[in-house]
Amino acid sequence: MQYRGDSKGNQISILGYGCMRFTKKGSAIDLEKAEQELMYAIRHGVNYLDTAYIYPGNEEAVGKILAKNKCREEVYLATKLPHYLIRSVAGAQKKFQEELVRLQTNYVDYYLMHMLNDVKTWEKLVSIGIREWLEGKKASGEIRQIGFSYHGNSGNFKALLDAYDWDFCQIQYNYLDEYSQAGREGLNYAASKNIPVIIMEPLRGGRLVNNLPVQAEEKIAGSGFTPAELALRWLWDQPQVTCVLSGMNSLEMVQENIRIAETSEAGVFGEEEYELTRQVKREINQRMKVGCTGCGYCMPCPKGVDIPMAFHCYNVKYTEGGKSGKWEYLQSTAMRRESSSASLCIGCGKCETHCPQGIPIRQKLKEAVDELETPSYRLIKWAVKTFGIY
Repeated sequence: MQYRGDSKGNQISILGYGCMRFTKKGSAIDLEKAEQELMYAIRHGVNYLDTAYIYPGNEEAVGKILAKNKCREEVYLATKLPHYLIRSVAGAQKKFQEELVRLQTNYVDYYLMHMLNDVKTWEKLVSIGIREWLEGKKASGEIRQIGFSYHGNSGNFKALLDAYDWDFCQIQYNYLDEYSQAGREGLNYAASKNIPVIIMEPLRGGRLVNNLPVQAEEKIAGSGFTPAELALRWLWDQPQVTCVLSGMNSLEMVQENIRIAETSEAGVFGEEEYELTRQVKREINQRMKVGCTGCGYCMPCPKGVDIPMAFHCYNVKYTEGGKSGKWEYLQSTAMRRESSSASLCIGCGKCETHCPQGIPIRQKLKEAVDELETPSYRLIKWAVKTFGIY
């Protein structure tokens, strides 16, 4: 296993275990199967485990497995505060204590603000005392490092990085999202501040393995890589990447990912391999509805619309499936203190005067609204605003 150091000198395995996708037996996690897979990974050098409060039964399963095998001290345990479910420090304390009980531990190595997507949401948390609460936990040793997970654009991400002295962060990043979400720009900015970056969705929920166009599959097969290997090696070639989370739910998947991780180093991915990822992206992007490159020249929108994100999610709906596009759109535009929904567009046209692609942005935003802002989206957006901390 390869390891990369964080800002505190901890050596983290470049492959992390995303525990979110443990196999279920009925409505419950198949604990025996999860234990077999997780312990194989730990015994082969994986030492970073990621879970969250809102993953049903997940923290409890991780806690049981670690306690049974007496290996809590062998791993770095990461979990997340669902800040959108709390209104006070007392609420945060209650959730945190629940997490410690579930995980059968008295401390968390890496604690994240879950889906923290803009500075104003962080400022709201600060106003209720979350900064002092977190720092108190850190002083007591109950939390070792403080970070956040993020879904949104690179501009908001960079602003969040500057808003607090974070120990680490977690972003969605893969060769398809190189210029969307936090993207390469955000990754490099975090590295410039010496902030370790944990990567989620390296395979886009498996879609860079299981939902590729036939032409893309053929190109990858001709390279000698598996689809997962191409995507993972692309990430590990970048020294700014500290750890890549994989939601492994079969022993075969664990074994393959460990094999790849043991032989992956930064700076060895050649031009031939990068050209292959570009070709695969082109095949995938042929299904896109909007030819947006995510350059951001259309921004800022005077009404707060996140135009590149709206188009990215609209495209995802057609390249990867409706559920993926709608879920990512909900995370990126509605789960934040100030909405950036495409429906906020008033048709002023300012964006179109700056678009180097000549995209009819106003028309395409209307199409995105029609397909992404469903009744369910509007209901969830209302519920988040009404009952969440936002």
